[in-house]
Amino acid sequence: MNGWTEEQISRAGLARLFEASDNVGFGLVAAAGPVEAYRIATGVSSAGPSVQRALFDVLESHGHQMRRDALTEAITRWSARWDTLAPLRDLDTVRRFGGTLLTPESDWWPAALADLQLNEPLCLWVRGENPVPIPPQNRVVSVVGSRDSTNYGEHMAAALASGLVGRGFTVVSGGAFGIDACAHRAALKVAAEDNPLPTLAVLACGIDRYYPAGNEGLLRNIAQRGQLISEVPPGSSASRYRFLQRNRLIAALSAVTVVVEARWRSGALNTAHHAAGIGRSVGAVPGSVQSPNSAGCHRLLRDGSAVCVTDAAEVAELAGPLAVEAVQERAVVPALHDGLTVEDLLLLDALPVRASSTVDKLASVAGLSIAGVLAGLGRLETDGLAQRGDGGGWRKRPR
Repeated sequence: MNGWTEEQISRAGLARLFEASDNVGFGLVAAAGPVEAYRIATGVSSAGPSVQRALFDVLESHGHQMRRDALTEAITRWSARWDTLAPLRDLDTVRRFGGTLLTPESDWWPAALADLQLNEPLCLWVRGENPVPIPPQNRVVSVVGSRDSTNYGEHMAAALASGLVGRGFTVVSGGAFGIDACAHRAALKVAAEDNPLPTLAVLACGIDRYYPAGNEGLLRNIAQRGQLISEVPPGSSASRYRFLQRNRLIAALSAVTVVVEARWRSGALNTAHHAAGIGRSVGAVPGSVQSPNSAGCHRLLRDGSAVCVTDAAEVAELAGPLAVEAVQERAVVPALHDGLTVEDLLLLDALPVRASSTVDKLASVAGLSIAGVLAGLGRLETDGLAQRGDGGGWRKRPR
């Protein structure tokens, strides 16, 4: 026995047959189930009237109009890939790399992906030396941004990822150069040895490939201490189309998507739009108004699509109160004048720092009555802002 279920085998084959935006294919799986859908899509069996009606209903319920011959045309289109289908070979490949195939029927399937509705992936190919479930959505944050990042962007990405992992989050990104790589590296650097999943890399190619090649060392490290994930089968090459489709998975797995740096037109903005479209929170890190690398972030902030975030604590707040057991509020040192009346502020300004001053002189400098000065000195002394000096005079209390 190969140990794979019939659903896993069928979904592995369908993952090579369908691209991620194939509405007819994904609708067929929803209408007939993965096993029967695979038989129909490969020409082994035909779709009966009940399956046809169910397919139409599924597509219409998701806002897609389908011609009566759409399924026939799709099968003709899919037939060009029939010769490439070898689901057991693909499953053996992922097993050889120490990975597995997750399907919606699996106990470890991320429930958050259901928010993608018809665009929910058919399966996830997962590679990692420490097999653990992907954490629930409220414990996952994606950090994305430009490949041609600046020093400022790299610093912010590393600081955010470090702070989030320290708060118990898993950091998700795309394994690319620039912001993605900085987020992954920082997550791995600060993760304790017993942290089962500090970071995930969602790839646009098969998990047997390290792309980009320049990040091979990083991706190997992620496979050892985190996980590599893809919806396309082993051997699949990366393409611009697959990068854009991959972004919806990054967004769906996360409670918050943070864009650190992004140009006016950027793949990171595509991820942010996917996140907003399914009701996820989006954060954007502000940058210099003169930096083209921050133009996309400022665009999100101006449009109201994102919330301004500057550190991990603010991102954790966006993830919601249940995301972490306790998010410590940053200590705020009160200013000396917080809560003081105008009269007390005038008196505080009139008090000398070293030498003492008399009540009469304070009244003259502050422009207050003697009675007002005496009352004010009492309040300032209580607040720890004024103290009696030598000879009965008054001065500011040293901080």
